[in-house]
Amino acid sequence: MKISSKVLDEGVDRVDHQKCMPQAWIDRTLDNIAHSCVVVAGVLLVLLIISFGWLVFGRYVLNDTPTWVEQFALLSVAYITCLGAAAGVRNNSHLSIDLLRDNMPEPFRTLMHHVADLIVTIFGAIMAWQGGILLLSNNSRPIPMLGLMESWRFAPLVICGVLMVLFSLASIVKRHNAHLPTDEEV
Repeated sequence: MKISSKVLDEGVDRVDHQKCMPQAWIDRTLDNIAHSCVVVAGVLLVLLIISFGWLVFGRYVLNDTPTWVEQFALLSVAYITCLGAAAGVRNNSHLSIDLLRDNMPEPFRTLMHHVADLIVTIFGAIMAWQGGILLLSNNSRPIPMLGLMESWRFAPLVICGVLMVLFSLASIVKRHNAHLPTDEEV
């Protein structure tokens, strides 16, 4: 019985596709998490703008300034900033100067990518750790005018730090897997 090369090629494609399935699933999941961060930050930005509109209306039209807007704005900006920063790590959209790295030979370029991702991983881990300490130590103090605990101010540090670690480790793994030889090369 003779098997055509087309069937063999489809079998190889199927096997290669199955090998890549966990990586593709992880990439999709991480992309969805990053997209969710951007959506939440966008919604918070819209709410921030609405709250400032209410502040201006209350101050100048009603002659009764809503006092909660400042505290809400401070809390919102912390979440917007941290969620945007985490998504920026996943999307590789942070400001960077690539002139030196891009003009290096390939092994050095890859090494510089790994070092940059490792620095972001360490920074994110420290941020999550220190943010967790702040979160736990401020769990009993209320935010004036909002009625929430002060720990809500530090939760974005923990969330952002964990996501930065997750996204940068995924970038390291993805870049490492891209340089592994395939079965045909071995």
